[in-house]
Amino acid sequence: MKTVTETAPVPTGRRSLPLSVVAVAAATFSVVTTEMLPVGLLTSLSSGLHVSDGTAGLTVTLPGLVAALAALLLPVAVRRADRRAVLCALMLLLGAVNLLSALAPSFAVLLGARIVVGLCIGGVWAVAASLAVRLVRAESIGRATAVIFSGIAVASVLGVPAGTFLGELAGWRWAFGAVAVLGVAVAVLLAVVLPPLPPAEPVRLGVFPELLRMPRLRIGLIAVALLVVGHFTAYTYVRPVLERVPDLGAGLVSGLLLVYGVAGIAGNFLGGSLAARDPRRALLLISVALGAVMLLLVPAGGSLAASVVLLIAWGLAYGGVSVSSQNWVMEAAPGAREAASALFAGVFNVAIAVGALTGGRVADGIGVSDVLLVGGGLAVVALGVVAVARNGAE
Repeated sequence: MKTVTETAPVPTGRRSLPLSVVAVAAATFSVVTTEMLPVGLLTSLSSGLHVSDGTAGLTVTLPGLVAALAALLLPVAVRRADRRAVLCALMLLLGAVNLLSALAPSFAVLLGARIVVGLCIGGVWAVAASLAVRLVRAESIGRATAVIFSGIAVASVLGVPAGTFLGELAGWRWAFGAVAVLGVAVAVLLAVVLPPLPPAEPVRLGVFPELLRMPRLRIGLIAVALLVVGHFTAYTYVRPVLERVPDLGAGLVSGLLLVYGVAGIAGNFLGGSLAARDPRRALLLISVALGAVMLLLVPAGGSLAASVVLLIAWGLAYGGVSVSSQNWVMEAAPGAREAASALFAGVFNVAIAVGALTGGRVADGIGVSDVLLVGGGLAVVALGVVAVARNGAE
C-alpha cells in the first residue's frame, strides 16, 4: 500500500483565529439545522404537501445520500481550490436552495431542492471536519474540534427547535426561509474571518481504498455507521413518538427537543474531552448509553417523567458521537486528515440516510414506537464492534 501523506498545517498567528473556529462552527450549525429541519416540521410538512410521515422522511434520506457522495467527490473536484472559497460558495448555495425549499409548490420540487442541500452538507463537512488542526496551535486542537462539532448539538438546541417553533407559528415555509438567510450570513462571516486555506494536499479518489485498508480506521467507521443508523432510525420519528406520551401535547414537543439539544451540547464537550484522551473508551460509553436509552423508551412511553429523563440522556449520549468518532478517525489516519475526514463524512451521511429510510419503513410498516427497538438494537451491535477492537490497533 502506498503511504498516505499530508502536508503540514498552515501556520498562522492571527488574532482572528478563535473567531475563525466559531465561524466554521456556524457553518456546521447551518448545514445540520438545514439537514434536520424536516424532523421538527414533519407533521406540518406532510399534511401541507399531502404525503405520509414516512414519505416526508425522504427530505432527510435523500440529502443524506447525496451528502455521502459529495463528501467523497467534492474534495477531489476542488482539490486545488482554497478551502475558504469552497466553504463560502457552499454556504451561498445552501442559502439559495433553502429559499427554493420555502417556495416549493410541490413535494417533488422540495425533494429536488433537498438533493442540492445534500451537496452542501457533504462538502461542508468534508472540509470543516479537519480544519481545527490548521486554525489553532497543537495544544488547542481538541478544544477547537469540539467547538466545530458543537454546531451539531447547537443545531438541536437552537436550529431545529427554532425552526419547529417558527413552523408552528407561521408555517413550515417560513422556517426554510429563515435558514436561507442564515446560510448567506454565515458565508459572509467565513469570507471575513477565515485566513487563506490552500489545500494541504490534493485529495485523489485512490486514497479512499488505501484508507479503508487501515484496520483501526475501518473499525471506527463501522461503529459510527451503526450508531448513526440506529440514532436516526429512531430520532427522525421522535416527534410522533413523543406525541403519544400521556400528558405531552404537541405544543410541548418543541420544548423537549430544546432540552434534548442542551444535553447534546454538554455531551459534545464531555465526549470531546474524553475522546481527546481515549476515543475507544468514549465510543464504548456512548454505545452503552444510546442502546439503553432507546430500548428503555419503549416501556417508558406511558410515563411523562421517565420519557423526559430518557430523552435528556439520549441527547447527552448522542452529543458525543460526532466529535468522538472524528477523534478516532484523526488518530487512526494522522497522515491523511482531510481525506480521512471526507471518508468519515461520507459514511456518516450514508448512515443518516439509511437511518431515516429504515425509520420510515418501520414507522409505516410496523409502528412508530418500533423505531426505538431497531435503533437501540443497532447501538448494541456497535458496542460489540468497539468492544472487540484492540485499543491502538493498526
